[in-house]
Amino acid sequence: MEIKTDQFKITTQLTILALAFTFSLNGFAQGDSTAASAGNHCYVLSAQRVFDGLELHENAAVLVKGNQIVQVGDASQLKELCSRKIKLGDATILPGFIETHAHITFQNIPGDKVLQHGITTVRDTGGPLLKPMGGNGSLRILSAGPIIQAVDGYPLNIFGHHGTPAHDKYGTIGVAVATIEEAEKIVTDLVAGGSTVIKISLEPGGEAGAPWMSNHGHGEIPQTPWPLLSLDIIKAIVTKAHALNRKVAAHVGENTGVELALDGGVDEWAHIPCAEIRDDLLHRAVEQDVTFVTTVDTLSACTGIHANTHKLAHIMSHNTSTKSKFIYGSEIGHDNVPWGINAEEMVLMLNLTSPNGIDFGDVLRVFRSATSEAGKHLNNPLLGTLMKHAPADIIAVRGNPFERFKLLEYPDLVISGGRIIVNDFKKNKIRN
Repeated sequence: MEIKTDQFKITTQLTILALAFTFSLNGFAQGDSTAASAGNHCYVLSAQRVFDGLELHENAAVLVKGNQIVQVGDASQLKELCSRKIKLGDATILPGFIETHAHITFQNIPGDKVLQHGITTVRDTGGPLLKPMGGNGSLRILSAGPIIQAVDGYPLNIFGHHGTPAHDKYGTIGVAVATIEEAEKIVTDLVAGGSTVIKISLEPGGEAGAPWMSNHGHGEIPQTPWPLLSLDIIKAIVTKAHALNRKVAAHVGENTGVELALDGGVDEWAHIPCAEIRDDLLHRAVEQDVTFVTTVDTLSACTGIHANTHKLAHIMSHNTSTKSKFIYGSEIGHDNVPWGINAEEMVLMLNLTSPNGIDFGDVLRVFRSATSEAGKHLNNPLLGTLMKHAPADIIAVRGNPFERFKLLEYPDLVISGGRIIVNDFKKNKIRN
């Protein structure tokens, strides 16, 4: 699929002050912590295209100072606000992407590899509990901690404790609860320990094509159906989490888990469900403003994943009052997806969530789902943008990724909190 952006010109009027300068990218070495880091250092990145997390601008630039964005605007005006200028030419500048469903800690995925491939922020949704970390030259990690599950249920019945010491119940993939009191205490402990979202499992097992139903690498699969949290416990978890200003995400795969999640008031489905879901439940989810993290590529072998995504998009397109939305997630940690931006996930999102045909607005929506919309969903509306005071998490690619998503998997420039991580533009000539 090829979409010509010159057919969809987006103009922006900005008022900007002026002073004179020039510089180029050879002044910044890969891994340089002085040329692009904290303090008074500034630079202007310009390219044929700049996506600020919301809109696509032609022949624009980004002014960065220290570890923050100052503004996006016209290159000829912004260049006078700083003494260093970096011209990328026929390239596209974007915010670093946000991965909202990963298991990098539990699966021991190197954070530097993920960062080098364009993901600057990861929400780790199931694994050892960590306080928020990174962001200034390293991968920003926002941890959910272990998934709250029923006793003898998923995920511990499949993945086990991975050698976690018995005294460290928050050091693995899941934590089991049997009572409301236990559930409320665990939510309180998780938030106190740094959890940015509470994740629960509502997984009875048995879905055709689900990776957790394969014995490849997992040994013998326990007989289904697996135990589930009771509705009273789910409601208690949601109430406690909301009181502590945290959303609740649910791992759901089929009708029973989906119905429990809806009855319990869960905020997010951590996956599009694997089995095909009843239409009445899909309508309820949209009416209840549930957010849907996609992971369609990861679950591509599931029999219901495409139908569920397409139906949800159709329902959302006819419900003008809903706040439901799709958020990009690729589930980094699974063997069959990249350790970085996943172009195939974006292609699937575009095709499955555009019920009225694809135009450039739909392409923008997919890009926003991995940047600005993801940041808002994580309660940080500047994250995933190039707005004023946003963290200087920036990627750039040669060419136009709005026409060819695959370019995003191999970014030519990656900046984390103002620090250069990847720089394949180093051969650009300097003009002083």
